[in-house]
Amino acid sequence: MSQGHKRLEKNIILMSVFIVIAVSLGGLVEILPLIFQDQVRTPLEGVKPYPPLQLAGRDIYVREGCYNCHSQMIRPFRSETERYGAFSVAGESVYDRPFQWGSKRTGPDLARVGGRYSDEWHLIHLMNPRDVVPASNMPGYPWLMENTIDGELVQHKMGALQTLGDPYSDEEITAAADAVAGKTEMQALIAYLQGLGLARSNR
Repeated sequence: MSQGHKRLEKNIILMSVFIVIAVSLGGLVEILPLIFQDQVRTPLEGVKPYPPLQLAGRDIYVREGCYNCHSQMIRPFRSETERYGAFSVAGESVYDRPFQWGSKRTGPDLARVGGRYSDEWHLIHLMNPRDVVPASNMPGYPWLMENTIDGELVQHKMGALQTLGDPYSDEEITAAADAVAGKTEMQALIAYLQGLGLARSNR
């Protein structure tokens, strides 16, 4: 073993600096090419920013930790595409911040769940999953029926997303509060689920 290598292993500060440099270079090699690929930055045909109610529902989905058990990433394998539908592509998630791909599947992948079940089915399922899936270990979310959507907060979120490049018009942002007025968090979450994968599955 060279003297330089021994000195590096014994000097924790120097070792830390080299670790940071190595990790940074590895990250850049993986991330930079993606930034310049159009398929990562260009939305799939038919994919648009979430309307106000679905945007609120997406945030509830994240808040309640649904992504901990449900992925939205169908891999390009026959076993997955036959069960869940067309495999996931980056252009579907351009307007997702954060994206919900994940890999954990305590429950089924939800990338193509939109339109598969009625609003009523989702309502019953979210209130008490075992009413429709007896073996389910998913918790119920009855409190979502009691909470209403804050229209002003949705407007602020849409304004922030507009700043980041989402093509919301000023008129859409102004009308957002009225679009969610009186809506419950349950209605918002169901609206989000009902929109998942429709652009991809209709191609």
